Amino acid sequence: MLSWALTFLVIALISAVLGFGGVAGAAAGIAKVLFFIFLVLFVVSIASRAFRGSPPV
Repeated sequence: MLSWALTFLVIALISAVLGFGGVAGAAAGIAKVLFFIFLVLFVVSIASRAFRGSPPV
């Protein structure tokens, strides 16, 4: 999921440089949403591992 966020970020940056404002804004918005979803899932997985009591690998 993080790779998708980075891909949309790169698309947004390239679009902004080339002057496609609408595409750049949409790609940046998608990248932001995907990044926050990744962040939430990451925190949930860390918390579930901590509450489960599994030893670190």
